[in-house]
Amino acid sequence: MNFLSRVVVNACAIWVAAWILPGVAIAGNRVVEDQTGPIAATIISYLVVGLIFGLANAFIKPILSIVSAPITCLTLGLFSIVINAIMLALTSWLSGFTPFQFTIDTFFPSAILAAIIISIVSALLGWLVPEKSSARD
Repeated sequence: MNFLSRVVVNACAIWVAAWILPGVAIAGNRVVEDQTGPIAATIISYLVVGLIFGLANAFIKPILSIVSAPITCLTLGLFSIVINAIMLALTSWLSGFTPFQFTIDTFFPSAILAAIIISIVSALLGWLVPEKSSARD
């Protein structure tokens, strides 16, 4: 799956988590909303947050997973949910430096439940998005 489709999958998964959980929200930028309209501004907001989440997962999550490998083994992999929640909290913090604010009110239960929802939705949408064929490469 290429990077652009991964950003779209992340944006859709974050949208589902924000739709289900009241403690997870994205606030758009009024300037972007005035220029493009409310629906396009919402889509752009989710795509930007999906991009930040994808970049955090690409660069920081592998390091965090290696460091936390012993505790992940001790908990039989359940600590990976906490790692995903940490990535969401990091995304929330990083989005504070952009015009699009992604907010999570509490780590437990909002970030933990959002991590579970995003993982499930990303897995389901990942199955629907076709892989690149080696013949086209």
